[in-house]
Amino acid sequence: MPKLGKKPRIGAHTPTTGGMAKRSIEYAEEIGAEVIQVFASSPRMWAMPPAKPELDEAFKIKAAQMDLETYVHAPFLINLGSPTVATYENSLASTAYSLKRADEIGALGVVIHTGSAVDVSHVDQAWKQIHEGMMPILNALDDSSPFLLLEPTAGQGQSLVKKLDDLEMYLKALEYHPKVGICLDTCHVFAAGHDIATKGGMTATIDLLVEIAGIERFKLVHANDSMDVCGALKDRHQNIGEGHIGIDPFKELLKHPAVANAPLILETPGLEPAHKKEVALLKKLRG
Repeated sequence: MPKLGKKPRIGAHTPTTGGMAKRSIEYAEEIGAEVIQVFASSPRMWAMPPAKPELDEAFKIKAAQMDLETYVHAPFLINLGSPTVATYENSLASTAYSLKRADEIGALGVVIHTGSAVDVSHVDQAWKQIHEGMMPILNALDDSSPFLLLEPTAGQGQSLVKKLDDLEMYLKALEYHPKVGICLDTCHVFAAGHDIATKGGMTATIDLLVEIAGIERFKLVHANDSMDVCGALKDRHQNIGEGHIGIDPFKELLKHPAVANAPLILETPGLEPAHKKEVALLKKLRG
């Protein structure tokens, strides 16, 4: 259980152009972040560039000096449930690479989207291939390795996790491995039909997640408002308080005891000015 009185860290996804040790750190300082998320490689390519140990070390030193926690978002191309062999194989390689890079920069976890079977006829095989491909990767991790964080998508098409209840199938496919956690994206769950905008809706949704996955697996929150209404199945992020979710549900979220150990990462439009304002807003709601 979370420690009594502990409060979740708040931050944002940061740019890396110019290097994490410079751009990401400066961005974090400017917006007042306590935690950041970065891409360790291009989010829209399969490229897996080699590490630069001296730059990784510089980043780790600066992050430690700032008491800054870090998470990695794996490439968007990853789809472990894909019926296309090349996509599946590249997804496994990219996931393993992201976990390795996260370890090298001292990140606590790697976020991957739960993906899609693409075709309804492939659903059963999707679960089998996720199990067969991912278990060797997970079993190679040790206690100090980053967590693999499953992020449910917005419920479109043949999404493997259309709503939070489907996480049970994903966890079963991964044998409830101890290095598997959950990243809850507020825009995604809202788009998928969980009405977190109504009073008590956020609490009920988090309670459901805890019931399905266990409080110990709830590791991260992507704090995003939504440009679209509940159940729209559209993944379009909006700044906090400027979309259909609104501000009050985020206050509700920040008061939930299960969130004490789950930092909030903004993935909203804009750069430093917008994120500085939103970080300050979330800190105020946190109290």
